[in-house]
Amino acid sequence: MFRAMKNPRLWCNTIMVQGLIGITRHYRSNPKVDFKKLRPMILKRIENRAKYYPVKDMIPVAYDVVRSRSLLIQGVSTLLQVIPIWSCKFCQEVYIGEKGHAIKTCHGYKRHSKNKPHEWIKGGINDILVPVNTFHLKTMFQNVIKHDERFDYNRIPAILELALQAGADFDFDHEGISGNKIECLNVESLSPNDLRVISEGTLKAWEVVRSGVQKLMMVYSAKVCKYCSEVHVGPSGHKARLCGVFKYEKWRGGHFWKKAEVDDLVPEKVVWFRRPQDPVVLEDKWRSFYGHAPAVVDLCTKGGAVAPIKYYCMMKLQGLSADVAFKTR
Repeated sequence: MFRAMKNPRLWCNTIMVQGLIGITRHYRSNPKVDFKKLRPMILKRIENRAKYYPVKDMIPVAYDVVRSRSLLIQGVSTLLQVIPIWSCKFCQEVYIGEKGHAIKTCHGYKRHSKNKPHEWIKGGINDILVPVNTFHLKTMFQNVIKHDERFDYNRIPAILELALQAGADFDFDHEGISGNKIECLNVESLSPNDLRVISEGTLKAWEVVRSGVQKLMMVYSAKVCKYCSEVHVGPSGHKARLCGVFKYEKWRGGHFWKKAEVDDLVPEKVVWFRRPQDPVVLEDKWRSFYGHAPAVVDLCTKGGAVAPIKYYCMMKLQGLSADVAFKTR
């Protein structure tokens, strides 16, 4: 003890160890905790916690997300009448342009093949704006949804569910609660300048939706399955056994929840981006030269909008073209 008093660091460590030992002894001397008596108190605290939601400062953000989502769907639907989009018949690949690319990146149905050319068909709005649906909760702090209760809840877009929990109030039918049902404009009466304005507004709405969802997810919890694309907006994930990772089981297994990111609720859907210096049909042997871009950004730039600077790196705008002649030393 005298030695410890000479060394201040050793003295502090000794005091901390003695304090921890005293806490441990005190904890062990306590009788066993009766969780049945604590359950009403815990439920009461959960019920009182709901009084602090929705957060008032987040309500305007939720309304901005809902309005921008409507403008985004309307703008993309209008641009798709002018700009062709192609979707692979056997995989998730999407390309925006006059013709599909010739890059061999198709893995076939359930990834049975490898590095095959794509078979292109006409795409739609769901290829650009990937739908992500989730259970619509009756209250934010309700009991966890069990497997046999999965048909008692509606499935709605995850963005709208997040906005609802954040305090937004809107008409479900007007916002397309069961899908993208917002009507598009008639492009026959639109001039090239009008098309450019629509592209710029659509791109701005895309950025507002992503930034708004990111702000809301700082306050409201959202979960995503570790092994599949299932999303749940709420304090805890549901218990519906819908995950397909356990293929050896007779029934599908439960989800493994983790914290969701913005890309889980608003997927970017990255596609190959054709630059002015690239050939009309992108070739497979020059794939390392080509850039990428989110599908919405690529669609809007082809409509006349200017892409934000943060996408320039992945788009490789100033990169070399495919027909560059290399000199060997």
